[in-house]
Amino acid sequence: MTTALITGASSGLGAEFARQLAAQGHDLVLVARGQDRLDALAKELGSRHGVATEVLAADLTDPVDLGTVTTRLADPSRPIGILVNNAGLGLLHDFHHTPVEEEVHHLRLHVEAALKTTRAVLPGMLARGEGRIVNVASVAAFLPRGTYSAAKAWLLAFSRWANVHYRRSGVLVTALCPGFVRTEFHARMGMETRWIPGWAWLRAERVVRDGLRDNLAGRSVSVPSLRYKAVRAAAAVLPDRVLGGPARRPKR
Repeated sequence: MTTALITGASSGLGAEFARQLAAQGHDLVLVARGQDRLDALAKELGSRHGVATEVLAADLTDPVDLGTVTTRLADPSRPIGILVNNAGLGLLHDFHHTPVEEEVHHLRLHVEAALKTTRAVLPGMLARGEGRIVNVASVAAFLPRGTYSAAKAWLLAFSRWANVHYRRSGVLVTALCPGFVRTEFHARMGMETRWIPGWAWLRAERVVRDGLRDNLAGRSVSVPSLRYKAVRAAAAVLPDRVLGGPARRPKR
């Protein structure tokens, strides 16, 4: 089996990617900011599935930390066969209420980090004639909803292009575009979720399972569940004033 490197691996979708890939027999390189949670997950999965685990505590918005991760990805003596770009964060307020430093921080994580990790791992994959990359985007990529949507739209377009361009060389690239997922993501950003209906929520297990399946099948885009496939279809025909949604919470 190959080695999979997963960013944002300490919780949520990242931890679920680690669990499912370990269950398939893949060795793991787990990347996130929280050393303790990474160590605990690595110990759990190594013991349960007998796979080798490696931990890299890194903040992907820090140039030095990101350099450490890209160096690991490019190491020909320890090849990475699967890359999951999952690290992410949300922005709670409207663009004009959000400090520009937070906007830039958010773009560094969603765009710059994903670009650099992909660029680092790709030459080795191409040389071996095989590799898999899953970029965790969002159904928001299809909607006109601020810079979070814009960043995820970049990730979506980048993944679609990369899959077309590199699939012939054995490298499969997929943008995974879920809707609301029951993880810590929304609580960490301070988002009120009581207004979200129960039917809108997805389980992390299902999202990851669908994403890995679609990636292995060579699909450029994975949208888990019929309800969010319907959102994607509606986004192609409804006017922006409908898709844009209500204003976000004013910053106090």
